[in-house]
Amino acid sequence: MMSNNSLTPSYFQFTVFADYGPLRYLFFSLSLLIYVTIISANAVIVLSVCLETSLHQPMYVFICSLCLNSLYGSTGFFPRFLVDLLSDTHFISRLFCFIQMYVTHTYLGYELNILTAMAYDRFTAICQPLHYCSKMMPRTVLLLLILAVLYSWCSIGYFFYLAITLPLCGNKLHRGFCNCWTIINLSCEDTTVIQMACQFVALTSILIPLIFVLYTYLRILLVCRRSSSEFRGKALQTCLPHIVTFGNYCISLVCEILLSRYNVNEVNPSVIVVLSLEFLIIPSIINPLVYGLNLPQIRGVMIGFLRAGKM
Repeated sequence: MMSNNSLTPSYFQFTVFADYGPLRYLFFSLSLLIYVTIISANAVIVLSVCLETSLHQPMYVFICSLCLNSLYGSTGFFPRFLVDLLSDTHFISRLFCFIQMYVTHTYLGYELNILTAMAYDRFTAICQPLHYCSKMMPRTVLLLLILAVLYSWCSIGYFFYLAITLPLCGNKLHRGFCNCWTIINLSCEDTTVIQMACQFVALTSILIPLIFVLYTYLRILLVCRRSSSEFRGKALQTCLPHIVTFGNYCISLVCEILLSRYNVNEVNPSVIVVLSLEFLIIPSIINPLVYGLNLPQIRGVMIGFLRAGKM
């Protein structure tokens, strides 16, 4: 359905959902289990940091922000995805499509920027310990989190505007969710310049944080080489979860970008769905597991809450 005065579809259709028959209920149950696991695991970390005053420190505030972002991203994706698994038709209104697109894209930006801020926190704590308290004050942490949000808005705002205003010559989306790049590709106009701008923004948005994180860990490695084995052990204990999380997220992001650039019409729909889910599911599950199980401070608080609940 198109509006009368412009080439603007009033709805979009997802084309990757096949007729799975009775298997749809199995896929729905697994997806619902994953969603509940993500909500529960991240909510436990958020509550632990918020309720325990000893965890009101920069590193744990950033961890709490990561988990809040996981709740934000998964809630913007899973409810609609679960409906599509059980539905025979896979149409989404224009309004809800753009809301989902906004949530998933800002989720990606927030995650990367928060991980970059965490790298700065670890760099300051290990390489400049005497200045840590003066540099990582509560207002500094708040400023870093605000910048993480604003940078994401600035990097995707223009392309989000294009996706809304460009005249479109179709409404079929070969993805499991609404994606800015996929919608722009439906445009009736020549999008060569827009594609080049998208590639530039995507590369800079990833390369700048990546280079900064690599620089901070290079400096941390140089400091650890000159330090005692006990100091290296403590540094590894606090840095390893961040390395695992950042590495996993970069891999997820690369998969998403490659999928956006590839001709998805030649790819099996099931593969598209799995790869589309990867950047939303894996980081959201890895974050609470890595930080909740590896960091003794958070693990201790969680065990304390469980014991108190039993009593």
